[in-house]
Amino acid sequence: AQVVAIRIRLDGGNDFPGTLGYASLCLALGARIRCGEKASQAPQFRHGRLTSGSRRTVLLLSWLSIALGVVLLYFGAEFLVKGAASVAQRLGLTPLVIGLTVVAFGTSAPELVVSVGATLNDQGPVAAGNVIGSNIGNIGLILGLAALIRPLNVQAQIIRFDVPLLLVASIVFVLFLANGQMARWEGGLLLSGLVVYTIYSLYAARKEGPAVQEEFAEATPPPSGSIGKDVLLIVAGLVLLVLGARALVDGAVDIAAAFGISEAVIALTVVAIGTSLPELATSVVAALKGEGDIAVGNVVGSNLFNVLGIIGTAALVKPLTETGMQVVDLAVLLGMTVLLLPLMRTGFKVTRVEGLLLLAIYSAYVLYLVLQQ
Repeated sequence: AQVVAIRIRLDGGNDFPGTLGYASLCLALGARIRCGEKASQAPQFRHGRLTSGSRRTVLLLSWLSIALGVVLLYFGAEFLVKGAASVAQRLGLTPLVIGLTVVAFGTSAPELVVSVGATLNDQGPVAAGNVIGSNIGNIGLILGLAALIRPLNVQAQIIRFDVPLLLVASIVFVLFLANGQMARWEGGLLLSGLVVYTIYSLYAARKEGPAVQEEFAEATPPPSGSIGKDVLLIVAGLVLLVLGARALVDGAVDIAAAFGISEAVIALTVVAIGTSLPELATSVVAALKGEGDIAVGNVVGSNLFNVLGIIGTAALVKPLTETGMQVVDLAVLLGMTVLLLPLMRTGFKVTRVEGLLLLAIYSAYVLYLVLQQ
């Protein structure tokens, strides 16, 4: 397959409510496509709307861009985690410290890069929607699907500390976003909360028994052949993450603009699911292996990192002046988080029926978003 670059300019004219702008894609295609085609060959508008042929073109290219972005984000995170974990081991850090810092932060890199990039491009709805949609999807879609595969055992530590902390962090997060904005100091406060949580987790984990230490050792990627390879993996991972985030967001925004869908809705659904695929894979595999505590811990830890670290970093880099989130989005986020406590307290297990309930709530929320558009 030949790697080609497609550059499309979509101008709607004076009667079109907005301009799709420029969408740049790098696709592996078998056909030869020249860049910079004539304007007459670009997608056309009629009465301020895309013609049917042009709409199909925009849809195809946009979905290809989204698919490419998801793939690049996945491998970018994999390379980054493997390279950084290997360097950390060479520096003498224990698997426990690596697992709670390097691996945890690295697996959330797709969400981080997407939200920070969106903030820098003044796409506040994408930055906020990615975090909120990911958290709702992690609970409703990922945890629900994992519980449907096999009932998930829940450790008492998660119920006593992690879930209540997630609820408090989510309440603070919603309060900060209540006015549709997030200031730099609010982002700094959220990010500092993540730092405190990580330090506490490191302190608490050191008191765990050999079984927990061994579990972290098994989950830590082994060192690569050389330090040069480690650096190459880190650089390649960062590059893939940046390119993947750009492709994913560009494709999603183009779809939103072509059909009059708000960027917030696209971010709450398509972008959020795309950046959460690593968590989906981890939780499903853990459920299949009967490791329910890993599936639950993966969801709770990811949600904590999202509301404290992802949006905190994004707002610290550049304040969010417009998020586009509605009251119902924030309410569903809090409602799903609150629901975790009673579900997990019933026998310290998330059953198949409860998993089906979570999936039903998530499906109803997505259907509501679609019908609203």
